[in-house]
Amino acid sequence: MKTLKLHESGRRIVTSDGERFYFIGDTAWELFHALSRDEAVKYLTVRKSQGFNMIQAVVLAELDGLATPNYYGRCPLKQNADGNYDPTLPDLDGEYSYFDHCEYIISLAESIGLYIGLLPTWGDKWNRKWGKGPEIFTPDNAYTYGKWLAERMKHHNNIVWILGGDRPLEEARHYEIIDSMARGLRDGDGGKFLKTLHPSGASSSSAYVHDREWLDFNMMQSGHGFPSPTCFDMMASDYARVPVKPVMDGEHCYEDHPINFNEKNGYFDEVDVRLAMYRNLLGGACGNTYGHHAVWQMKREPDGYCPNTYKTALHRPAAEAMYIYRGFIDDNDLTEYTPVYDIVEDNQHDASYVAGMVKEDAAILYVPAGAPVKLNLERLNFTPSKLLCFEPTTGEYTRAARLIPDGRITFRGRAGGRGQDIVVFVK
Repeated sequence: MKTLKLHESGRRIVTSDGERFYFIGDTAWELFHALSRDEAVKYLTVRKSQGFNMIQAVVLAELDGLATPNYYGRCPLKQNADGNYDPTLPDLDGEYSYFDHCEYIISLAESIGLYIGLLPTWGDKWNRKWGKGPEIFTPDNAYTYGKWLAERMKHHNNIVWILGGDRPLEEARHYEIIDSMARGLRDGDGGKFLKTLHPSGASSSSAYVHDREWLDFNMMQSGHGFPSPTCFDMMASDYARVPVKPVMDGEHCYEDHPINFNEKNGYFDEVDVRLAMYRNLLGGACGNTYGHHAVWQMKREPDGYCPNTYKTALHRPAAEAMYIYRGFIDDNDLTEYTPVYDIVEDNQHDASYVAGMVKEDAAILYVPAGAPVKLNLERLNFTPSKLLCFEPTTGEYTRAARLIPDGRITFRGRAGGRGQDIVVFVK
């Protein structure tokens, strides 16, 4: 596989030989901690076939990842003389050691063309704001652990480092730990792999470490709350930051996740997922990560809060349709386009928000409900004369839209409403 690097524009990610690249990720946080090798083979094979190209997974996992053994009965760290789990004492003994198991999965992913967004640790190990913990990191051992882990992994080509782990940086000590771990990763792999930070919900890495030299691109988590900051407003904020850095949504609303963490509110579905993905894409993102509430946990038994096992959840509608999103990205080079936020007149920042991009002689917009819109002609450097539509539910290109000379766009045979979203190319 080719390693990844920043494009000279600072806006996007490319492969080592300059090919454009867009992260299409899945959150499999408990991958190393919960699955057997055979199960990991099946999981990765399914995701590869669906069009994903990156898997986000955690070495020191959230769900009691230090004390609860993995599938093979191994914990990642040994305890020191004080009885504390020690990041400088990794489990390396004998067959099926914890880190051999991690590398088996990373190597497998590499062999089938999947990148691993690798979190050295979940955030409760340095800020136990909630969760199991315990807090085990100091600036010193964070550096040691980061350097050791990167030295071990640097022979791979398919790694992207993701620091943080769903916790806010609230104290000087938290910043010292993260900065030290980042230095350790850099010194361990010689700067081979890109680095970002996974923040807590409804926030972005830019709020904490945008100015850090080690941060190659921003990652936001638009998250699972409702109402909450919209992904398109968060994306626009990060896109405008200086210095310029790419940004991706590393965790937006999960398919089948309880809205605002309460099952009485109902669950996010494939429409919610699709709205976030296409709005992120046309907002200038360098990537987007899908997630499912059962898959990140690798949940083996359903319950009221999580009504799927991970095996059945692998084939939920939004995941099965990811190949359509992948195909759209592969077929349409958006690198010459720039996001604009008033592509249509009276563009409200609510459920009806139309995401859009423009270049010298074309525009693209994502209409979330398939309802008529009116182009803001002042945003275009050309006189629009023809339309082409893309159906994000089927992957078909159609002539389902009509352009009226004053800039109005209407859709033939479309009732409008939720689930009637459509992409429109304007030329």
